Amino acid sequence: MLLQLYKAERMKLKRSPVWLIFIVVPAVPAFLGTVNYLNNIEILTSEWYSLWTQHTLFTSYFFLPILLGLYCSYLMRIEKNNHNLTKLLTLPVSRKMLFLAKLMSAGKIIFLTEIWIGVLFLISGKIAGMTAKPPVGELFIWCLFGTLGAMVIEALQLIISLFCDSFALPIGISFAGGLTGLIAMAKSGYGHLYPYSLMAYGMVANNNRKQLTAEGYPQFVLVCILYLIIFTTLGACIMERKEV
Repeated sequence: MLLQLYKAERMKLKRSPVWLIFIVVPAVPAFLGTVNYLNNIEILTSEWYSLWTQHTLFTSYFFLPILLGLYCSYLMRIEKNNHNLTKLLTLPVSRKMLFLAKLMSAGKIIFLTEIWIGVLFLISGKIAGMTAKPPVGELFIWCLFGTLGAMVIEALQLIISLFCDSFALPIGISFAGGLTGLIAMAKSGYGHLYPYSLMAYGMVANNNRKQLTAEGYPQFVLVCILYLIIFTTLGACIMERKEV
């Protein structure tokens, strides 16, 4: 049943304008990060690692939170148009399965976005004149764990979008979440526990040689899974109480 619901969600997004946004928006922080790296190359001496810190500074705290808010708001907007959500809730399927299908759909988009960010990073490095071998293996891990952290934000944003009739408000909340995530990472020391910091934490933004070590992977995965269970259960309960 879950697979069938996921396929239905995939069909809804097949001709969606979010794919154009998926291509265009990540290129902006890649450009800004590369320019910032080149302007400070005398103090950013770790080549690929330094470039990644500049890319993720813009990507994980500003642009990706906006994209996540947009993805989730769009997924819920599809259902709210023409009372589609009401029709959907009359189907003899588990509300948790409905919520999970949307979360999986959003997860696929963010995973592809993370891969595209990685490709842009490699291209930017070559444009910047990098001569060292790129850390492809580490890059894949950063993107993979960034996807996991992003899915926590997506689960929370889907819940927010369930409540909000406005299309723009959830996007604004997600952007504000990215800013507070930056504060949580920089000031409080609880970035590994704050939902809106988990994507940046997984991507080892800003301090990728110290922030998330191999010893910290199990804890990070556990925190993300716990949040996903909590938010999925909460989202399912909210959908159960929606009027049909």
